[in-house]
Amino acid sequence: MTAPVVLITGALTGIGNATAKAFAREGATVVVSGRHDDAGVRLVSELKELGAEAAFIRADVRHDEDLRALIDQTVEKFGRLDVAVNNAGTEGQPGPVTDQTPESYAATFDTNVLGTLLSMKHEIRAMQAQGGGAIINISSVLGQAAYPGASVYTASKHAVEGLTKAAALEGAAFGVRVNAVAPGPIDTGMLDRFTGGSAEGKASLTSTIPLQRTGDPDEIAQTVLFLASEKASFITGHIVNVDGGKRAAL
Repeated sequence: MTAPVVLITGALTGIGNATAKAFAREGATVVVSGRHDDAGVRLVSELKELGAEAAFIRADVRHDEDLRALIDQTVEKFGRLDVAVNNAGTEGQPGPVTDQTPESYAATFDTNVLGTLLSMKHEIRAMQAQGGGAIINISSVLGQAAYPGASVYTASKHAVEGLTKAAALEGAAFGVRVNAVAPGPIDTGMLDRFTGGSAEGKASLTSTIPLQRTGDPDEIAQTVLFLASEKASFITGHIVNVDGGKRAAL
């Protein structure tokens, strides 16, 4: 059986990094993308140590031509694109609505929303041509709820979930499944920044999670693997919460 070709944006840290390694352990061919060449080269080396064929292609998801080149180079190098994980994202500049500016809005929406839209634009183009594929977008528990001080990020993840559902309806006719994973608080650099890096801040947040702990990036990665697999062949347009019960408590 030919190894599936998997592309992951925002793959150099956190959830993206864990997802790339999870696919590598499963024997996939893994293309990782991000904005930092040195980190990309290091990750490819780690993926190859896990036995995977892997490549790094630099791209900034805010730019249409970067994404066109990313998808075209992936297909040219490996012949197809079976799975795409759109993970590139930013928390932007947290703060109250009254502190937000056009610049803070653009800094968040250009990556989280425009980046997801442009990624799917070119991924679906490639998958449609080959007769199918699976796309998994990374949302957030705040794609379905809200949190004070995170208005713009919250709005961006609501938009990601809307894009996911609309793209799923469009892609269905071509055998392209589109779903999203909505993580709760996950132990990554983004969580450290959000809580100010303090043990007290993380403990306060953890206390609001029914399972009384933060998640591990690999727990998100395993959900992505499921949605990408044939085990999820009848699932599209769905948002999967992986949040320790956080959404149920909101």
